[in-house]
Amino acid sequence: MQSRSPYHSLLLTALAGLGIGSGCVRKQFFQPDARPDAVLTQPLPAAADSVRGVTAGRHYARHGRLYQALVGRHYRSSWAVPITVPVLRLPSVRPGGLTPGKVGGGFNSTSLSLSTPNGSAYMLRTVDKDPIRATPKLLRGTFLVNALRDNISATQPYGPLVVQPLAQAVGVPRAAPRLFYVRPDDPNFQSDSLRLFRGQLAYLEERYAVAPAASGAAGKVVGSKPAFAAVVATPDQQFDQRALLRARLLDAWLGDWDRHPGQWNWNVRPQPESGASISPLPKDRDMVFYRLDDGVLGWLVGHLAIPHWTTFRARYPKLAHLMSNGHYLDTRGLNQLSRAEYKAEALAMQQLLPDAVISTAVHRIPSAAFALEGPGIIAALQARRDNLPAFADGFYQHLARRPMVAGTALPERFVVHRYSDSTVVAVYPAQAAISQQNAFFHRTFFPAETKEIQLEGLGGDDVFTIEQHGQKTVSRPVLRIYGGPDADELQGSKYGRGVHFSQGSARAKDAFDKSPKE
Repeated sequence: MQSRSPYHSLLLTALAGLGIGSGCVRKQFFQPDARPDAVLTQPLPAAADSVRGVTAGRHYARHGRLYQALVGRHYRSSWAVPITVPVLRLPSVRPGGLTPGKVGGGFNSTSLSLSTPNGSAYMLRTVDKDPIRATPKLLRGTFLVNALRDNISATQPYGPLVVQPLAQAVGVPRAAPRLFYVRPDDPNFQSDSLRLFRGQLAYLEERYAVAPAASGAAGKVVGSKPAFAAVVATPDQQFDQRALLRARLLDAWLGDWDRHPGQWNWNVRPQPESGASISPLPKDRDMVFYRLDDGVLGWLVGHLAIPHWTTFRARYPKLAHLMSNGHYLDTRGLNQLSRAEYKAEALAMQQLLPDAVISTAVHRIPSAAFALEGPGIIAALQARRDNLPAFADGFYQHLARRPMVAGTALPERFVVHRYSDSTVVAVYPAQAAISQQNAFFHRTFFPAETKEIQLEGLGGDDVFTIEQHGQKTVSRPVLRIYGGPDADELQGSKYGRGVHFSQGSARAKDAFDKSPKE
């Protein structure tokens, strides 16, 4: 749960006054079937390959103008507009068919794992969500559930269809979701555990989207916890930081603020000589094009109570809010890149996203829903693309203020060179010769950009060497050094007032090796 803000009581009072908070949770909140109520008495023909007139969630459009003016219009019309979609047939949707497996899902989604006879993994996810699992048990019978459920209307139900061609254009791995209607009488969905899929729209996609390796080496797909554990275990395993930067700039461009560590898989790919390169595999693109603040209460929630719920429009929102859910990844996976590399990546993405690519991608939204929102989404994407280099520069400056640099569980040598106009930090395996080719971390920091650098020896017998260059002792940026659990050594003749050394580890909430929350 979010901590209470000064506006908490105001929001609850206003919600209650609108009827969202009228007592208990609404028992019949969701539509019983994507087909309109009027035709449910007419069985869908057994041979039907597609179904017309289905809606992703017409229950989001049952409110009047006053309610929508106060809470927000969001994407209610898109959820309620009738569209035509194919009928899901597991035996024939893929060669050899798909076999249902385990039901899962996060706090909102309901998902089903599926597999082919050759072992390929797929996932079926309902388009509509139920956030009741995200609320504490004591509150699940209250109006708060009504409010959270209604907030799903702030998401664009067909946004995930747009992402795949845009991600492909810029080289970010992404599965290609396909939209289907699940028949309520489908024999594959008659068990009680699958009841939430019956009669609903759902996305079918590959479970893992792995980009082909230039070297041809196969990789292993893992979640965020083992990926970050691998990086702090040995210097031979490193993130592909340029690939992560590209993925994070794509997040920002699409307005996808929900990028915590649980929203990623990682491809751990062996390198020709030794070690492994760990590259990002983004997943769960349900929050692209999110629109919250088009009503009085939506504005209060998005700007005052929960600012990281940022609204997608032509102008980027406040960077710190848009990128905050991915801060854990950014501070650990983007800490070696220079300002020039941020600029180069943004300029390259600009060139790979011409108007024609954007238009083609957005036209993947079903035509009736595209007529409502498509032109506006295209215009916003074009404007954000044009401003992507400026955003990338701001993103660099945001992360450059207080970077984190860490060793691994093995012994390392940290070497810091302090100049009047810069500070150079390099980290080497303890037994390696001091040369740039042996450094697994090397970056130059500038006092105009960086206020403090946190260095962490995570384990082993680490050595920290500080060398001052020039007439004056340099004290900026501040060096905050944590030796870790074992005996470490601080070397150097003149440290200056800007060096703080602690033999212990960094505080848990600030530690580089703090376990990610998936």
